[in-house]
Amino acid sequence: MGRRSRQRGRTDKLEAPTTDYPSPDGHVLTLRGALSPKSRAEYARAADPAQARAAAGVEDVRARALEFLFERLVLRWTVHDVPTEGAKLLLARYRAATRDERDWVTQVLRAHCAEWFPDVRVP
Repeated sequence: MGRRSRQRGRTDKLEAPTTDYPSPDGHVLTLRGALSPKSRAEYARAADPAQARAAAGVEDVRARALEFLFERLVLRWTVHDVPTEGAKLLLARYRAATRDERDWVTQVLRAHCAEWFPDVRVP
C-alpha cells in the first residue's frame, strides 16, 4: 500500500477551532481560530504602508489589510438565515456589504484577533 492510499483513508485530520460572532441585525460571522505563520508574514507585508505600491494611499493599504484577514479567517457569513461560504463568494459578499456591515465585520475581526492572535494588529 502506497503512502497516498494510507493517507486517503485517514479521518483524523486536524481542524482549526471556529467561533461564531452574532450581530444585533441577525448576521453571524464564523471565523477560524488559526492563522499560519506564512499568512501572518503576508499580512504584515499587506498592512505595512512602507511595503505598498507608490500609488496606494493609506486607506488603500487599510482596505487591503482588512480584505486579507477576511479572506484568511472567515469561513461562513450568514445574513438573514442565508449562509455564504467559499472564498470567492465570501469576498464578493464583503465587497457588496453596506458601510454598517463592513464596520461590524471590522469590529469582529479586531475582537477575534485580539483574542486569538495578539500579535496581529487589525487596522
